[in-house]
Amino acid sequence: MSRPSFDYDVAIIGGGSGGYAAARTTVCAGLKTVVIEGGREVGGLCALRGCMPTKALLYMAEVAHLVKHTAPFGVYTKTISFDFKKIMARKRALVQEFAGHRAQQLETGKFKFIRAHAKFLDPHTLELKSFPAGKPSTLTAGQFVVATGSTIAPVPLCQLNNLDCLNSDRALELKKLPKSMVVLGGGPTACEFAQFFSRFGVRVTLVQRGPHVLRDFDPDAATVIENVFRREGIRVFTGTKLLDAKRKGKLKTVTFEHNGKTVSVSAEELLFAQGRVPNTAPLDLGKAGVKTGPNGSITTNKGMQTSAPHIYAAGDCASPYEVVHLAVQQGETAGRNLIRPNSARMDYRLLMIVVFTEPQLAYCGLTEKEATARGIPYLAASYPFNDHGKSIIMNAMDGFVKLLADPKTGEIIGGQCAGPLGGELIHEIVPAMAKRMTVHEFAAMPHYHPTLAEIWTWPAEELAEKIKN
Repeated sequence: MSRPSFDYDVAIIGGGSGGYAAARTTVCAGLKTVVIEGGREVGGLCALRGCMPTKALLYMAEVAHLVKHTAPFGVYTKTISFDFKKIMARKRALVQEFAGHRAQQLETGKFKFIRAHAKFLDPHTLELKSFPAGKPSTLTAGQFVVATGSTIAPVPLCQLNNLDCLNSDRALELKKLPKSMVVLGGGPTACEFAQFFSRFGVRVTLVQRGPHVLRDFDPDAATVIENVFRREGIRVFTGTKLLDAKRKGKLKTVTFEHNGKTVSVSAEELLFAQGRVPNTAPLDLGKAGVKTGPNGSITTNKGMQTSAPHIYAAGDCASPYEVVHLAVQQGETAGRNLIRPNSARMDYRLLMIVVFTEPQLAYCGLTEKEATARGIPYLAASYPFNDHGKSIIMNAMDGFVKLLADPKTGEIIGGQCAGPLGGELIHEIVPAMAKRMTVHEFAAMPHYHPTLAEIWTWPAEELAEKIKN
C-alpha cells in the first residue's frame, strides 16, 4: 500500500523555545516542516513575558537596592531617585531584541512559518485561522509537535474577576507604580514581582496559601527569603485561605483566614500570581486522540510522545516543569524521535530550578523534601553564608548551601543554595552530578579563595567524613 500524501512531514504548533528546537532538529534531517504560531507576538513566553523581562526588571531593582544600602561599605549617598518610565523602556528594548532574534530564526526560510490559530480536525488535519481575520484553511501533516506553552491560570475566587486584577503579563506593562499592592501567590513569579515592586517603593503584602513560599524548595530555604522579605518591609502571610475580594473606594481588598483569624488587606493594586496552566484548550486535541490531564497538560512518555503515536509535545503545555532549557531539550527530544522513533528520552535527574529574588534560590537534583517523599535514602550537610569569607566581604550573608549524598556510595544526588548568586553557584553542582561525582571527589577539587564557589567544599568535606568509601 502507498503512504498517504500530506502537505508536510512535520507540523509544529507553537514557535517558542520548544517549538523552534523541534523545528531546527527535524529540518536538519531533511523533513519538510511547518511552524504555526498563534500568538499576537512572536518570540515565546521566555522572551516576551517570562524569563527575560522579569529578570531584567529584577536586576534593575537589585541595582537600586544596592545603591540605597551602601553605608556598610563606608559609602554614603545623599539622594536616590529613579525613573520608572526609563526602567520599563529598557525592559521593552531588551524584549524587542530577544524576541526579534527569535523572529529572525523562524523566518530564515529553512521551514515554512505561518501566523495562524490552529486546531485539530482529525489526527492528521489542522484548521488554520489567520489573524486578525481571515478565511479558514486546512493543512495536513504526517507527524506533529504541540508546543503551545501556557497561559495565566484562572483565579481561585470568582470575586477577583470583578476587580480588574493585574497578572504577570499586565504587571510587565504598567505605566506607573501603584503606592500599594497585594500579591496573591507564593511561587517564583509571585516572589520575584513582590520584591521588584517593594524595592521601588511600593508597599507590598504577599498572601500565600501554603505554609511557606516556594513550595518546591525545602522549608529552610523558603524561610530565608521569607525573612529577607519581612526585613525589607514586605508583609508576608503564609498558611492562608482566601475568603473574599471586593472594592472599597479606590482600593481593592482581599479577605483571608490566617492562624484562625479573619484578616483583610487593602491596596491600590491586586496582583494575581498563582501560576500558569497549559495552553491546550483551543486545540481540540481530542479529535487527534491526544490525552490531557485535569489541568489540560498533555500526557507524554519520556520521549515526549503523546497517546497519539504520531503526535509529540514539548514545553509548558506538556512539561512537569516550566523551565525554558527543559523546553528546548524536550523539543529536541521530540524532533529526534520523529526522525528515528525511540532514539531519545528525557532525563530529569539534573533538574535545575532557580528563583531570581535576592538572595537567589536554586537547586539541582533532589531536595530533602523530594528525597523523603520518594523514599530515597540520603545524608545532608549545609554551610551558612554568614560564616563564609567572600559573602562577608560582600555583606551578603543570608542563606546557606546544602548537599545531599547517597549514604553508601557518597554520590552527590542534590544541591541547594539560598544565597548570593545562587543561580550561578548551583552550576558547581550540575557538572558534578552529571559525572556522578562523590562528595569525596568534589571536596578534593581545588577552589580559589576567597570566592563564593568555595563554600560548597565545606558541606562536601562534612559528608565525606561521614561516608567511608
